[in-house]
Amino acid sequence: MPEVDPVVHDRTTESTSTIGSTSTGVSTPGHAIVVGILAALAGLMFGLDTGVIAGALRFIGNDFNASPRTQEWIVSSMMAAAAVGSLIAGTISFRFGRRRALLGSSILFLVGSLISALAPSVALLIIGRIFLGFAVGIAAFTAPLYISEVSAVAQRGSMIACYQLMMTGGIFLSYVTDGMLAHGAHWRWMLGLMTVPATVFLIGCLFLPDSPRWLMMRGEKLRARKVMRYLRPSPQQADREISDIATELTRGRSEGLSFFRHNANFRRSVGLGIVLQIMQQLTGINVLMYYAPKVFQAANFGVSAAGWATALIGLINLVATCVAIVTVDRWGRRPLLLLSCAIMTGSMLLAGGLVEYGGHDTVAQIAMVGSLLVFVLGFAIGAGPLVWTLCAEIQPLRGRDFGIVCSTFTNWATNWAVSNTFLSVLDTLGEAHTFWLFAGMNALFIVITLFYVPETKGVSLEDIESHLLAGWPLRDLGAHALPGASGASPRPSR
Repeated sequence: MPEVDPVVHDRTTESTSTIGSTSTGVSTPGHAIVVGILAALAGLMFGLDTGVIAGALRFIGNDFNASPRTQEWIVSSMMAAAAVGSLIAGTISFRFGRRRALLGSSILFLVGSLISALAPSVALLIIGRIFLGFAVGIAAFTAPLYISEVSAVAQRGSMIACYQLMMTGGIFLSYVTDGMLAHGAHWRWMLGLMTVPATVFLIGCLFLPDSPRWLMMRGEKLRARKVMRYLRPSPQQADREISDIATELTRGRSEGLSFFRHNANFRRSVGLGIVLQIMQQLTGINVLMYYAPKVFQAANFGVSAAGWATALIGLINLVATCVAIVTVDRWGRRPLLLLSCAIMTGSMLLAGGLVEYGGHDTVAQIAMVGSLLVFVLGFAIGAGPLVWTLCAEIQPLRGRDFGIVCSTFTNWATNWAVSNTFLSVLDTLGEAHTFWLFAGMNALFIVITLFYVPETKGVSLEDIESHLLAGWPLRDLGAHALPGASGASPRPSR
């Protein structure tokens, strides 16, 4: 499979980036923006399909007389399919190209949305959600990769940020739509409206160019040069980037599984990436994203009030993600992650206390909304974006694609496990103890961060890799020198 991670690609192969275009001719800066936005629509679809089920689930349950266990399967079927999609996305993207992988995911988004909206039974609704899951798994893997490969150095960060903002924006928009349609219990319209952005995404994919880097990997240098010359302001710059891509490709492809089997230090970085993804899902964020109206209704909110409170959560998630993008390279990973986990721990403790002891008056309801909004803010400034960043930064070049696939699959698998059991856990433990359980998970996340998570701000990926392969403790991978050591460790041979 190809090297896949946008953050890693951004920092290790600066000169291999390219900008996409929708045609051939004279390059303009606007073409780069258009192509980046078209590809980032995958993030919008991701967010929309993740968030829409929150408002629709109550009405689906009523119409189909679905038990809580059946509702768990309706929600979690998309996550299970996304896990499978993430495993096969690398192969599809490498064999058929990033553009065709995105085009395929757009078709799956459209078909899945139509099946879900028109489903006459729970079984067909779950089939529709499975289509959407495959689409999400493929798009979530391919879109950032494509954006990183078609964006110029100066624009790459903003284009990847655009993908992230599209995703959180999609969640917010789905919550707003759910809130507007909740009064009439129009769950089919909630799901059916997803066909509109899916159609726009599909049409946009038809005009995306192939990635010049993918063309180079296939040995199609002339086509790659033609696309690159269109995308860059000068033929000299385009030719220089094509030359750099060719040089990079001579270094060989990732060793992947073989490297994992034979290198204990690589196994440590893969293990940390897996643990970080598990802990991210155990914070409770996706429980809130998928089941927020049910959580609010359990706290004695009306149907409409619960819908709009959920929309407010989506807005906070969107705004706080913008804050994280601005501050991550200023404040550092560890401080933001520790602050994030502390906020989430406190807000979950408060939410449980309010359910248990707060009563049912207006003041208690407002306090409940406030605690959950603070929780989402805490997640969005740290645990949300930074886990993905760290999982990319700690993997060595020789095993980067393998490590990212492992952590991505773990994220979706844990997401499925949590979403597939939450209602059962809620019925068993009750609302208060469920909130306290998540508070305990977030407290554990603080401990893991303190003992194992490195600070990687301002440290090159090459230095992080050399420290990892030299056997440095995980927490010190971003250090310039170990305490008491003279100078940095020797760089391992490749």
